[in-house]
Amino acid sequence: MHRTRTSESAWGNGRLRPGAAHEPRAAPARGRVSHGPESAAPGRAAAVHLVDADVPGAVREVLRGVLGERVRECAALDATFAADVAERVADFTLGGGKRLRAQFLWWGLRSCTGGLRPGAADTALRLAAGLELIQTCALVHDDLMDGSPVRRGRPALHVVLGARHDGAGAAGPGEPFGRAAAVLAGDLALSWADDVVAEAWDASSVSGEVRTRVRALWRAMRTEMVAGQYLDLHGQVSGSRAVGAAIRTATLKSALYSVERPLALGAALAGADQRTTGALCSAGRCAGIAFQLRDDLLGAFGDPRETGKPAGDDLRDGKLTYLTAVARARAEASGDRAAAALLDRCLGNPSLGDEGVERVREVLVETGARDVTEAKISRLVAVAHRHLASAPLLPDAQARLRELTGAVAAPPVPAAGAARPAGGGPQPAEHDEEGVRWAR
Repeated sequence: MHRTRTSESAWGNGRLRPGAAHEPRAAPARGRVSHGPESAAPGRAAAVHLVDADVPGAVREVLRGVLGERVRECAALDATFAADVAERVADFTLGGGKRLRAQFLWWGLRSCTGGLRPGAADTALRLAAGLELIQTCALVHDDLMDGSPVRRGRPALHVVLGARHDGAGAAGPGEPFGRAAAVLAGDLALSWADDVVAEAWDASSVSGEVRTRVRALWRAMRTEMVAGQYLDLHGQVSGSRAVGAAIRTATLKSALYSVERPLALGAALAGADQRTTGALCSAGRCAGIAFQLRDDLLGAFGDPRETGKPAGDDLRDGKLTYLTAVARARAEASGDRAAAALLDRCLGNPSLGDEGVERVREVLVETGARDVTEAKISRLVAVAHRHLASAPLLPDAQARLRELTGAVAAPPVPAAGAARPAGGGPQPAEHDEEGVRWAR
């Protein structure tokens, strides 16, 4: 999606300024989203279109204001805590790139005919900032639980904190400190997320009914995210191989909180009816599962130079994924005992070397599991698009959602001159601030 650099003053601290209508700005790459009969005043409409042109930038500026205030509060409390934990949480959150969840929330709002009702856009930006902080919590804790030393091509937060303690890094006596401190860092991000959402209502003029709907969605989303992470861990220790269990984990861990719930939050802010909300949620569920299946493929076949994560970590961890569950099922159904035995031996083996990872990749291809997963992704995206088409959405915003739901599940676009990674995996993409593994 084209991103236009936007003036910080247009949405400082998440509140749109009507005066932004008179500020010079670049035109969006696509046509503006049409308004329903409830269109706001011209100044506010113009400010909303600034956000349309650069949703990630708008949310980043809101985060900058919110996090600056939070870090100052922590500094007044204790300088060491602020420098070691609060500033790192803020930097990590601001360092994200695509703001995927924020974009789904915004375009869910804008696709509905009530998307410009008073207070809705301002509140949406604050909720989007809260989603980014929840994502920070999820990533920090995910790296900690998986023992992943790298995130976005840089040392993971628990590694940084361990090195800060005694310079030993992930392998020395600073490791226990770093892991414990990272738990607190993730908890702090989650606390800030809830604070941002609570404060979103202070200056909001949205109705009590809308607030009730949004709060119920927010509460459900937080619980679903934790449940999905637990099922991810449980699948590693239980040895589960069921394809259905893999899809259930993907739904809770990624599909709901990454796509479906953000869309539902946008629809709730717009006061959307049941038919529209249902269509958006169904589209989000399908696209969200496809999103996680693409992440599973990248976890097995992706180039670490582009994903920002070590190659084969998910295989060494023995994560229950649709990809590996299908491979096992097809190996057993075809009587390929050698392939089944290799998967049993290698998946979940933390000492698995590069040669072993390459052999697992070959089995994933030879059993047809990779092709089955690609086909599943394509079907899910197609169904998501049908759900979007069935709803009475504003056309331009509907087109943006169609692009987003397709993009989250699409294979990476090859970088110029990039070599194809080993194992016949997908070609690497140009690395952005957040990396191609958005679900992580």
